[in-house]
Amino acid sequence: MRRLLLLALLLAPGLAAAQPVPEALQGAWFQGECARPDALLHLTHRAAARVPRERAGRLLRFPVMRLQEGWLIGTGRGAEAPRLMLRAAGDALETAEPEAKAREDRLPGEAPLARWHRCEPVPPAVALLHGEGVAVMAALEHAEAACGGADTIACLAAVMAQADVSGDGRLTRAELARLARGAAWMVAVQEGVTGENLAGAVAAGALAGQLAAQLTVEGLDYDGDGRLSAEELAQDRGRFGVARGNATGRPAHSEAAGPGLEALRGLLSGLSLLK
Repeated sequence: MRRLLLLALLLAPGLAAAQPVPEALQGAWFQGECARPDALLHLTHRAAARVPRERAGRLLRFPVMRLQEGWLIGTGRGAEAPRLMLRAAGDALETAEPEAKAREDRLPGEAPLARWHRCEPVPPAVALLHGEGVAVMAALEHAEAACGGADTIACLAAVMAQADVSGDGRLTRAELARLARGAAWMVAVQEGVTGENLAGAVAAGALAGQLAAQLTVEGLDYDGDGRLSAEELAQDRGRFGVARGNATGRPAHSEAAGPGLEALRGLLSGLSLLK
């Protein structure tokens, strides 16, 4: 099992306040027997999904992370600003989830400590249920990193890179449906679904995701090959504002429009684009 040698790094002075979850702590952690875990905790750079088998799950995404007395503390958004505290303990992981009213200078306060361990290999049933969800949770962070600026093309390229499972530079309905299933998993965990009920929640979201994937491809597949390219995703979006129109002619609202403009007006009216 991989040793958690970044404990010293977590304790080192001078680290940035925006320190993400170290790679040695990322990935899947478990409570209980590996064959049938009582709970899963999955960590990415800036998110944590805790999914107990019989209790409500929790998904936290951290815009702010900081170090305090050997703990890495991630703070989520919302009125209560939920917090998750992490620290390495040899090959194990310890966590605490302080109450909203707990003072920052007294953390973890009375919050109970939870201890987690690795399972190698990950149980197949766990991978089947959670695999797409945690993959999309990580993919979202990659997309956010590229989409935080003003470069729309770079943002769409990052989305394409994360969604393009086959690596052929095109998105199929199956690849889009995968994103929808992963998103359904994230929503279900965020809403507190238990591990035992998660499969049903994801299945319901998958049906809607399959339809959404089909409509997305049909709506953006301009060359009709049944797949979406980066160029098709960027059509009218990646070069926003460059369409300047034409100085000749006149708006087609005129009652005295010629036959050609009347035909155009009829077409656009049929599409509810021209009143």
